[in-house]
Amino acid sequence: MSFEINQEKLAQYQQDFANTPQAKVLERAVTKNGILASSYDWHSAVESAPIFSIDLDTGDVANQKQSGRCWMFAALNTMRHDMASKLGLKKFELSQAYTFFWDKFEKANYFYENVLNTADQATDSREVAFLMATPQQDGGQWDMLCALIEKYGIVPQSAMPETYSSSKSNEINTVLNKKLRKDAVTLRQLVANNSSKKEIDDTRNQMMTDNYRMLAYTFGEPPVKFDFEYRDDNKQYHLDQDLTPKSFFEKYVGWNLDDYVSIINSPTDDKPYNKTYTVDMLGNVVGGRAVKHLNVEIEQFKQLAIAQLKAGESVWFGCDVGQSSERQQGIMDLNVYGKSELFDTDFSMSKAERLDYGESLMTHAMVLTGVDLVNDQPTKWKVENSWGPKVGTKGYFVMTDAWLDEYCYQIVVNKKFLPENLLKAQTEAPTTLKPWDPMGALA
Repeated sequence: MSFEINQEKLAQYQQDFANTPQAKVLERAVTKNGILASSYDWHSAVESAPIFSIDLDTGDVANQKQSGRCWMFAALNTMRHDMASKLGLKKFELSQAYTFFWDKFEKANYFYENVLNTADQATDSREVAFLMATPQQDGGQWDMLCALIEKYGIVPQSAMPETYSSSKSNEINTVLNKKLRKDAVTLRQLVANNSSKKEIDDTRNQMMTDNYRMLAYTFGEPPVKFDFEYRDDNKQYHLDQDLTPKSFFEKYVGWNLDDYVSIINSPTDDKPYNKTYTVDMLGNVVGGRAVKHLNVEIEQFKQLAIAQLKAGESVWFGCDVGQSSERQQGIMDLNVYGKSELFDTDFSMSKAERLDYGESLMTHAMVLTGVDLVNDQPTKWKVENSWGPKVGTKGYFVMTDAWLDEYCYQIVVNKKFLPENLLKAQTEAPTTLKPWDPMGALA
């Protein structure tokens, strides 16, 4: 059934605009100031005062700059918080460039694995088209960082500092994706020619040799051994020599990463609560830890985060940060912009509808470092971002509880905070979701 816009309908739309009393005033305001400034509600700033009943002291924020490493920054920050407390070392960061190098290296190999697994499909199949759209990118998931740490460990930023491309990743992403697509042509041709496994493996090995060289030029070659030298907040000097990245993690972080699990809130019909899910073709380390989510109702989701904060431990979380968010002031509030009132249009959708219809998905990872409880119920949350100290309150944001309900999708908590029924559910085999499922979005 077609619907053509004819002159009669156009006249009707024009007359409706002319009959709207405030139309010309709003036209002048929006054309001059834009949609966000014209719809901004200053009451949000008043109601989002950065004061919290539970407020962890986590020090200065980090800055991911022009890269998509928020998931790394957030995860490494949760570990840094624990280290800083133990060592008395507030001004300290773990190396995001180190994990960035290995992530890109492993993602290239993971891409080749998926290329070979789909080599019998036409290039216009949805799976192959999905792979080729973005062979690799900066984003990731908590479990993907765990896979890297379990294989390669971590290092302090002093052992592998930032480079031009770790802080501004567009150039290496463009070049690496160009190479990976070219490599995909080669690998698919080898399969089509019924080449032996040895020939395919030898070709793939040379591709990975080239990838290592490209990444070493770009980020610097990762350290194999290093010294950890620092002065703590009491000016005491410390030197620990001949550490490896894995021994550094074991000695200075010491977490059992298996204790930390991904909890999601996805109220869509295809994901019953208290069940686990994984995502096809999502990961970075071939043979490494798989992505696994446990879906729970939003109230349970929040209580798990609160329990971990009460225990003095920050919480990695993923959300759709661009939704109803004022970046400069660091406010995440459903009412920060009155777009519906400005346009006299209902934009409301349920959380499930936004996921099902592509209006929202996880785009950014940050850290919960506080919560304001009134009568033991959360009203707002303290958020440590990784956009530097010039936004928000020295880099910290305020997220209202209502905003969390609508746009937060994932937290990572220690299993010790899960009740017995969720502990049991988390151990069950996951349902595999399609590669393009919104719960596979990379922060």
